Amino acid sequence: MADSSPREQSGEPLVVIGGPTASGKSPLAMDLAEAVGGEIINGDSMQVYEELRLLTARPGPEDEQRVPHHLYGFMSVAERCSVALWADAARRVVTDCLARDSVPIIVGGTGLYLATFMRGLSPIPDVPASVRDDVLARVEGLTAQDLHDRARAVDPDLARRIPVGDTQRLIRLLEVLEATGEPLSAWQQQPRQNAWPGPVLFFVLRPDRAALYQACNDRFDTMMAAGAVDEVAALAERNLPSDLPALRALGVPPLLAHLRGEMALDDAVRTAKTATRRYAKRQLTWFRHQAGDAIGLEHPDAAERLACARAQLSGFLLTAKGPKA
Repeated sequence: MADSSPREQSGEPLVVIGGPTASGKSPLAMDLAEAVGGEIINGDSMQVYEELRLLTARPGPEDEQRVPHHLYGFMSVAERCSVALWADAARRVVTDCLARDSVPIIVGGTGLYLATFMRGLSPIPDVPASVRDDVLARVEGLTAQDLHDRARAVDPDLARRIPVGDTQRLIRLLEVLEATGEPLSAWQQQPRQNAWPGPVLFFVLRPDRAALYQACNDRFDTMMAAGAVDEVAALAERNLPSDLPALRALGVPPLLAHLRGEMALDDAVRTAKTATRRYAKRQLTWFRHQAGDAIGLEHPDAAERLACARAQLSGFLLTAKGPKA
């Protein structure tokens, strides 16, 4: 995916930090950015939404004052972010950072976003809104299993790699086929475009699973105490289309169900925590299989983790063309 050996590449350097939710990516990025004069670029598909600061654990105003942050909360929940849209915006921000002699640090848990920025994206045509609306109308009312069965019937190679409950990706599969006449899996096999041309230092946080699950639980408790229910209530008042990506953010569906009177608050919290732990597990699996060449940070102690990352970053900037530490 990303070559962490800058000696074998030329061009401007880039730092990427990935890992599961609640693993400590943001604090690490903050510390590294302060150490080398860096700027932080969001690489999380849900932290792009302005109205979901709490439930997506976006950096707070104090963090944003310490270090420049980009692409956090730059879209409305009424909009649909995509990997292509995000990658275009991220390329512009990274170019601007380099022009200021800053070190760009992309941080996030959405592996697809990180991989796309580093490796490039297959040239998949845009889907017209009319096609998207038609597909949504045809799948409305289908169960998750029925939707998965329909996707598997037309694009089995890709559908078998998509979980049954991942409705966003399944609908995307159907949209691309409807719009282009070619399965999405065929488009994904096309040569990638716009890969990052310079050296990449790619860190992946790999915490102990039990500690990670506890961190997920603790962080959701913190979110609740900070007003997560009010944040979701503000979404509910807007009567947004139920298929919007932001409405599937961790914690949003069960809290919406609670606000509709369909679920007790304690049950909603338990459901949200379970979903968060399962998501963290999927992220661990993704980064293990898709980012094997990254520098793994497994240190349970945050200070040791930072010391290791700073040493790697210092050596990287000394050998890479571009900003120096």
